[in-house]
Amino acid sequence: MSYLWISLALGTVAGFANLFGGAIVSARPWSRTFLALFIALGAGFMLATALTEMVPESLRLAPKSGPALILLGYFIVHYFEHTWPAHFHFGEETHRSEFVNPRVAYTALGGLTIHTFFDGVSITSGFLISPWLGTVIFGATILHNVPEGFTMASIMVAAGRTRKAGMAAVGVLAVSRVLGVLGMALAHRWVNYGLALSAGVTLYVAASDLIPEVNKTAGPKYALTVALGVAMVLVLRYLFFAI
Repeated sequence: MSYLWISLALGTVAGFANLFGGAIVSARPWSRTFLALFIALGAGFMLATALTEMVPESLRLAPKSGPALILLGYFIVHYFEHTWPAHFHFGEETHRSEFVNPRVAYTALGGLTIHTFFDGVSITSGFLISPWLGTVIFGATILHNVPEGFTMASIMVAAGRTRKAGMAAVGVLAVSRVLGVLGMALAHRWVNYGLALSAGVTLYVAASDLIPEVNKTAGPKYALTVALGVAMVLVLRYLFFAI
């Protein structure tokens, strides 16, 4: 069961990345350029991980049900992130008119909690299949955890809640990821289904959450940073299998 301990340890590290992102909201001044570049790097890394690693492996393990499960994973996150909340995007949330009702902030928390749960599922699924896949999925996860924590904490502040409440909400995301790790460990016999669902979730976060945020920021350095994230996956794959 070494994969479980590795997944739990890395899921916990990813949770601390969430907390770091939430702490940025309480610190003034913060670098918004840094956050934007981090989102761009994470977008490229996640997109490459989903398309070059998770989707092909899902189709290999579940050739018949894999495509449908990938689509299901994609639309699960779409529903919970964008049907419950009135307005949501990665980055600093400052639109107080959208979050004047605290209930909306908590529904946004619910949507992100579904996403972080599948983060844990994807990490464990990866390590159940191979050390390489688990490692690259963890890399894709942690690169978007800082902006994710920043997003959740700033949503709570924009809703008129305290910064302490914002950090508590970020803590919920961290716990949800650990629950995803444990849930997939208990359901390890269905790892082929878990990986396919997680592939859809990862693809959604990269292509529908992060890339649109990158496109809002002008300048070639952000597009180049996305390309750097993609290149990192390819280089790491080469180095991993060359050893």
